Amino acid sequence: MVNAHKIKQDMCEIGRRIYAKGFAAANDGNITVRISENEVLCTPTMHSKGFLKVDDISTVDMTGKQIAGRKKRSSEALLHLEIYKQRDDVKSIVHCHPPHATAFAVAREPIPQCVLPEVEVFLGDVPITKYETPGGQAFADTIRPYVNKTNVIILANHGTVSYGESVERAYWWTEILDAYCRILMLAKSLGRVHYFTEEKQRELLDLKDKWGFSDPRNTKEYENCDICANDIFRDTWSEAGVEQKAFDAPPSMRPGVSKPAGNGSVSSNGNDQEALIQAITQRVVEALAQRS
Repeated sequence: MVNAHKIKQDMCEIGRRIYAKGFAAANDGNITVRISENEVLCTPTMHSKGFLKVDDISTVDMTGKQIAGRKKRSSEALLHLEIYKQRDDVKSIVHCHPPHATAFAVAREPIPQCVLPEVEVFLGDVPITKYETPGGQAFADTIRPYVNKTNVIILANHGTVSYGESVERAYWWTEILDAYCRILMLAKSLGRVHYFTEEKQRELLDLKDKWGFSDPRNTKEYENCDICANDIFRDTWSEAGVEQKAFDAPPSMRPGVSKPAGNGSVSSNGNDQEALIQAITQRVVEALAQRS
């Protein structure tokens, strides 16, 4: 049996954490928990998440229609429902505006990979959606390309949405992401970000798989991807206006590309070297021809 009262208490507690962390100013943010095939508990609109009470929580069906509760449900409930429709394993969703992660959302700067062990294990590649006016189905649809490959998404010029098997777990991913974004900004202000070597990154991916955390980079579909280059979501960057500007790209870590021991520089394989030599030779020949 689902204890709806206890779940509502948990939602209020997470609301207080979100507000205390500065992730939801004024009445920002919303939280949901799915309690049955067609019932979702939802925080109210125009209400501070730091001061929620159990009887503030409404119930909506999977179409977004409110079926219980004295306060009107969140205006962004459709975003949550779209995730539930795509992921049967998801039981709770948290949407808010953590300032450091939202700065990346505003700058449309991709989140660097292969920097912190905890982020690689718990988050992996974090996508940024294209922008859409919040509230409607078009806004909800922006997360469709990403939902099945991650548990946290950055909403362009808006905030974040994260999800999991409980309301606390859903919140964790947002807190980890914002802490990471803050660390990246601080590291950048000190100089530059240093990336893992391929050996150490693959050790983390192996641990992630062993501990039961899914990652597309551990699947056959992406076995040839560059494991530190945001390859999982890179093909969506153009549509979303995402561009790598603030942080240097990591060294290439694609299968078949070797690196000399002792540094992080990239050394191409034999075929790449031959192609490079041919290209340089061609340029020299063209230059000499122009002089003659």
